[in-house]
Amino acid sequence: MIRDGYVVTWQGREYDAVPDADNVRVYAAQPADGFDEVKPGRYVRVLSPDEYDDLVYVRTVCSWRGAPFLVLAEADNWFRLEYTGGRAPIARQMGLEEFDFGVYQAWAPAHEISDLMEQRI
Repeated sequence: MIRDGYVVTWQGREYDAVPDADNVRVYAAQPADGFDEVKPGRYVRVLSPDEYDDLVYVRTVCSWRGAPFLVLAEADNWFRLEYTGGRAPIARQMGLEEFDFGVYQAWAPAHEISDLMEQRI
C-alpha cells in the first residue's frame, strides 16, 4: 500500500489523519463509536492532542535505477515516482519529466523498483 500523509496512533490502531489547528481529524472506513459519517464509507472523529499517542507523517520511498524517489501512486504494476536526489543533471540524464521547476517525475515498472518502504517523518 502506498501511503503519503499524516497518521495517528489512537487506542492501539493507526488512522489516516489531518491536523486541524490544535486537534486532529482521524478517518475510518467502517462505522465506529464516536465517528460521524461524512460520506458513504468515510467516517471522521476529532481528537484533541491528549487523546492520541502519536502523530507522524508517512510517505513511501524507493530506489529506481540507483536513485532515490518518493512514490506518488501505483497503477497496474507501474509506480509514479518523484526524484528526491536533488541533482537536476542526473534527473535529466535519467530521462525524467520536469513536472514543475526542479521537480522531476516518471512512471516506472514495478519490477524495476527496489528498497520500497515507508518512511516516518
